[in-house]
Order: sequence, then C-alpha cells, then structure tokens
Amino acid sequence: QNGVMSGLMQMLLLKVSAHITEQLGMAPGGEFREAFKEASKVPFCKFHLGDRPIPVTFKRAIAALSFWQKVKLAWGLCFLSDPISKDDVEKCKQKDLLEQMMAEMIGEFPDLHRTIVSERDIYLTYMLKQAAKQIELPRASETEPREYIPAVVVGVVGMGHVPGIEKNWNSDLNIQEIMSVPPPSASSKIFKFVIKATVFGLMGYGCYRIGQRTVQFILSMPAAQSYLQKLTEIRSQ
Repeated sequence: QNGVMSGLMQMLLLKVSAHITEQLGMAPGGEFREAFKEASKVPFCKFHLGDRPIPVTFKRAIAALSFWQKVKLAWGLCFLSDPISKDDVEKCKQKDLLEQMMAEMIGEFPDLHRTIVSERDIYLTYMLKQAAKQIELPRASETEPREYIPAVVVGVVGMGHVPGIEKNWNSDLNIQEIMSVPPPSASSKIFKFVIKATVFGLMGYGCYRIGQRTVQFILSMPAAQSYLQKLTEIRSQ
C-alpha cells in the first residue's frame, strides 16, 4: 500500500521489534499502551496520537538515504543478533549514554537521524503545543469578557525526543515542509524497475520451466502415448 521500499523497511523494523521482544520478554512501546490505559480511566480525557504518520516518516527516510546507505542499513537490520538485557535498557535511560547513542547514529546515518528523530521532534513539539493551548470558557453573552483556563496535558514520548522537544518549544514551528514526501530519485526509479523486471522475469521463467516439465510428464504417460499413436494413425488414413 505504501510502496515497495517503505514496505521492506517496515518488515525489517518489525524484525527488530521481534528481536527485542524475544530478548526482553516484552514488546517495545509498552509505555504508550500503559498511557492509553491510564487515560481511559480519567473522565472526559481526550487521547491524541500525536506522532507523524509512519508512511510519511518512512518515505522521507528512504528518500534521504543513498543506495549504498539503504543497503548498509538493510544489511544491519537483517543480521541484527546482538543480545539485549533489561540492564541494557536501564542504562539507555541515562542521559549521557543516550546522547552518545544518538551521536553515533548521527555520525553513521545523518540523514536518517534528521528524518526519523529531528523532524519528529518538531512534529511532536507542534502537536504538544497545540494540545497545551489555553481553553476558552463558554460565555453567557458576546459582551462578557473572554476567560481562559490552562489545559492539562500529559505528553508521553520516547526519551530520545525529549531534548529536541525542549529545544524547539519556544520556536515558531511550521510542519508543512516535513509532511511532504519528496518525489523518487532517478536511481530509485531505476532500482525499482530492475527489481520488478527481475521478479517478473524469474516468475515467467519459472512458469515456463514448470509448464515444460508438466507437458513432458504428460507425454511420457502410457495413456497419452497411446492416444497420440491413435491420432497419428487417424491422420495417416
């Protein structure tokens, strides 16, 4: 539905999620599920999913990477086998280590960090600021002065986004640019064409080979040979 490259990236990330679940005995994203449960207990509480849509993030991330970066990232995700313990997860909550991990990601895949982390910092900040706007109280008449009360908002985000949200909070944000999906590059179009041509070529060759063997098998059967012999005799008569 969202394109071949986006679909492959999603499959690889699901593999990573499965690896983490297998290692820790719990699925990633538990904090968000817990937040939803708690929000449902609060009367009149509105629950918002405030992150940027996944297809937009994936498409922008894929468009930002070069062909070799895509291969390198896919290779790393395919053969991810490093053991993860609950102690490792606790260590990641330390600010210094988290910043070090983010710096490593920036160094290896700067464009990926920009689309997956920095742009989403801006989007999350924008959505939180929209939710945190003061609420206007209903007025009995138009002449009555406007009164506002502060909104009570609880934002649940990944730890890696907190520094970016703090940095962007007092900025004038525009999310239109980070919501657009860039058109595919020439190399991306060629790559997709080659993949499709290879897949359809292999399918066509497979069908040809299967059909050829099927015909040979049918012709080798005694009943088929007898029928063909009779047909030959009828034609000769």
